[in-house]
Amino acid sequence: MLNGKTAVVTGGSRGIGEAIVYKLASLGVNVAVIYAGNVTAAESICEKCRLEYAIEARAYQCDVADFNAAKNTVAKIKADFGTAQILVNNAGITRDGLLAMMKEEDFDAVLDTNLKGAFNMIRHMAGLFIRGREGCIINITSVAGLMGNAGQCNYSASKAGLIGLTKSVAKELAPKGIRCNAIAPGFIATDMTGNQTDNPLLKMIPLKTMGEPDDVADAAVYLAAAKYVTGEVLRVDGGIAI
Repeated sequence: MLNGKTAVVTGGSRGIGEAIVYKLASLGVNVAVIYAGNVTAAESICEKCRLEYAIEARAYQCDVADFNAAKNTVAKIKADFGTAQILVNNAGITRDGLLAMMKEEDFDAVLDTNLKGAFNMIRHMAGLFIRGREGCIINITSVAGLMGNAGQCNYSASKAGLIGLTKSVAKELAPKGIRCNAIAPGFIATDMTGNQTDNPLLKMIPLKTMGEPDDVADAAVYLAAAKYVTGEVLRVDGGIAI
């Protein structure tokens, strides 16, 4: 069902994004890997995808928070691939701190990348999807957007906003044959989460363990293929947000 399609994955050079790239490539999906700064990692992932899965894979450096940079990157992807059918908005940053001491620039930076970056990519990819009468948008949000998290008011706000964006886009673009869903990971073992073995929140997870990037990648594959699912927020969190 997904073989031969093209996916654009932001934040695709590490962690959850990397796992999603590999999972889609293993199913015959061509991939455009968007990265912020680590060109070596991005190019290495693309090379592995080409060699192991015989698909087309290219890396693109882009600050997704920059509206014009996102526009130019989408234009390059269109020139290279012709079109695309899947967009995974995974790019995200954290600038944690208590509300009373948080700097304005730390709040703005997180909202700009995590929320506005997703808007920028959807805004510029929408034309490709509409012309093709087909499109699947998957936004990687977080259980922090559902529950809130002390010390992460900026991150939680950005991820809650992403859920609202997901539902509005789903309603607006459904008549065009375009679906939009979100995945809300919980504690996933990545470079961003770091060593969480002593985190007291782990005791709140019913499954009593952190998740793996592949757990989120499996959910992304499901949503990419689930033709009658839109506007949904799929938790991949071990039950912490029950």
